[in-house]
Amino acid sequence: MNQQLHDILKTESIEASAPCRIDMGGTLDISSFYYPLSYLHPCTFNIALAMRTRVRIAPFEKGFIKISSKGFESAQYPIEKVPFNHPMGLMFAISAYFQIDGIHITIESGSPPRSALGGSSVAAVALIAAFNLLLEKSGRPTFSQEKIPLLAHGIEESVAGVPCGLQDQLAAVYGGINAWYWKGSGSSMPFMRKPIAKQEQYESLSKHLLVAYCGIPHESRNINGIWVKQFISGECRAEWVEIAKRTQAFVEAFAALDIDEAVKQINRETAIRVRMTPDVLDDIGAQLARSALGYDCGARFTGAGGGGCLWALGPVDKISALKTDWEKILSENEDACLLDTRIDSNGLTAGPA
Repeated sequence: MNQQLHDILKTESIEASAPCRIDMGGTLDISSFYYPLSYLHPCTFNIALAMRTRVRIAPFEKGFIKISSKGFESAQYPIEKVPFNHPMGLMFAISAYFQIDGIHITIESGSPPRSALGGSSVAAVALIAAFNLLLEKSGRPTFSQEKIPLLAHGIEESVAGVPCGLQDQLAAVYGGINAWYWKGSGSSMPFMRKPIAKQEQYESLSKHLLVAYCGIPHESRNINGIWVKQFISGECRAEWVEIAKRTQAFVEAFAALDIDEAVKQINRETAIRVRMTPDVLDDIGAQLARSALGYDCGARFTGAGGGGCLWALGPVDKISALKTDWEKILSENEDACLLDTRIDSNGLTAGPA
């Protein structure tokens, strides 16, 4: 790293932050699915939550990159030897892309580690934004905000070794409540964004939500990998067609503030996935889902499931009653808890919070 960048890091705070998300229709944002299902105009729905991941860049020994993140052991390597198969390999891969060494990257997540809220992708977006800010302060070319999720996704997919979705990066950059329609590389942009609610509605809509961390970390590639292999081999095609239709119907109902209809669609979509892959719900997740059904609420695992979080949607009075039941269920695991349901309208921000 040249001296100019090192001097900037010594005198200025370089940081960025972005929100995590809850979702429905995930996996449809993977190209293995949205290309062959393009005739259905597949979409994914997500809500950005005010649990933000913050990334800071500080000076360190020249030639080295150090990364520290809660829940992981700190690691440092020479820039030419950073490992991409490390638990923080994505962060090292982004650092290698920018070729800026002599830095200590600190990641602070507002959501539990590996909670299926898109945390690693959010950190990737925030890290690229922090590098972008550093380049801007040095007078060098930077990326436009619309390119940041594409770059984050491209690097993640390149080191993951499996197809990856794009919804987590988009929720992190844009915030809010959105449906994302998947166009692919044949279009000028691989996605189309459709905002589903106005910012002034966010506070009231958050009262229709519950988000629970089940206390068990997830590994998204396990279940997503199964779904991709099934789909490519010709299995479960009818189920994925139905998932695409249920997601579209959910988006239409949510946009119309028809919560009862949205609940029906979310439960239908969840049921299809559970039939295909029962492991999407762990024991606590299955209890939470049954409880939600008992209160006429909808329940959906976040991301690819298999541990992590569950979220619920319903009328305010039923969500309030469900909250008490969920708290009782979650008390069985000391690491499980309810999470913040405030909706984040800001998306990606760079600079001191």
